Amino acid sequence: MTSLGVCLFCSASVKLPEPYFDLARRFGDRIAAEGWVLVYGGGGNGLMGAAARSAATRGGRVLGVMPQMLADREGIDLSLGEHQIVDTLAERKAQMAQAADIFVGLPGGIGTLDEVSEMITWNELGIHKKPMILLNEFGFWDPLLEFFRQGVVNGVLRAGFERHYGVADTLDTLFDQLRDHARGRTSSAG
Repeated sequence: MTSLGVCLFCSASVKLPEPYFDLARRFGDRIAAEGWVLVYGGGGNGLMGAAARSAATRGGRVLGVMPQMLADREGIDLSLGEHQIVDTLAERKAQMAQAADIFVGLPGGIGTLDEVSEMITWNELGIHKKPMILLNEFGFWDPLLEFFRQGVVNGVLRAGFERHYGVADTLDTLFDQLRDHARGRTSSAG
């Protein structure tokens, strides 16, 4: 199987329910097991830290991209793999997008929503054609998905907008989609 850069957008909060942390750890475990690269926001806290720690512990390659201001405030856990320090949040998103072949959204706050929305927008505008998949195992993304549906109904989003993102209801379904994407990249490259 080809190497795949999987960019994870998710919460850095430590206050989420334990099942969310378990999901992030299982995600990191499976990224490592597949031999893929986990690209993430560089922090050691919350779901992002749990996923990165699990991937790194299992011998997976982890790339964290962090703005200097967050590195100064939160510190950098060098045990979580390679880190790139950038100047701004916008530069962070650009670096993460460049390093990734596909994007995944786990539960997160306004920063996660910003990242997910920007990758969907970039896809819609043709800036990239990299999939953005929302892992909706706990129904976390249901309000956003309803917003998208209402946006289409009310004409603020184009008909067919749903082709710019994917939804996986379970981790197994997500990894099926990631493997399909990796296979598609291999066949189009060869």
